[in-house]
Amino acid sequence: MFNLGILTISDKGWRGQREDKSGKVISDSLSLLDSRVIKYEVVPDEVDIITNKLTQWADEGNVDIILTTGGTGLGPRDVTPEATLSIVDKVVPGFAEAMRAETFNKTPFAMLSRAVAGVRGKCLIINLPGSPKAVRECLEIVLPAIPHAVEILKGEVTEHALPDTERD
Repeated sequence: MFNLGILTISDKGWRGQREDKSGKVISDSLSLLDSRVIKYEVVPDEVDIITNKLTQWADEGNVDIILTTGGTGLGPRDVTPEATLSIVDKVVPGFAEAMRAETFNKTPFAMLSRAVAGVRGKCLIINLPGSPKAVRECLEIVLPAIPHAVEILKGEVTEHALPDTERD
């Protein structure tokens, strides 16, 4: 069991002008894993607000993973990667690299994503795109690795051997 925080970054969502469908996709997708949502919020595209929320949730110690949605593109208000990078202790580039590589097979626009992933303390933080379809596609790619990453961060796993079915 791990605890999840969902942080939606959207000016329109924060103002109540748009329903947060991407946050719902995250919640529904992670329900397939042994997880529970304990934090959820919609915030505007403001670096200080995003960094403060990510720091607060990660440092409280009861959130194992924070999934953000929104603010990863090229728009002038898209600042989620910068906010995330400013507060993580370690960057975990494999998550974002895998999402971009796999979704590029569906759309060339995937290369425009600036999503990042990292660790603050014992909390994994992964940026996801803003559209529900892109969130769903990206989660299909990273979901298999999330439980193992959380176990490592919690100190529950020290061996990284592949399951017997995946060995030579």
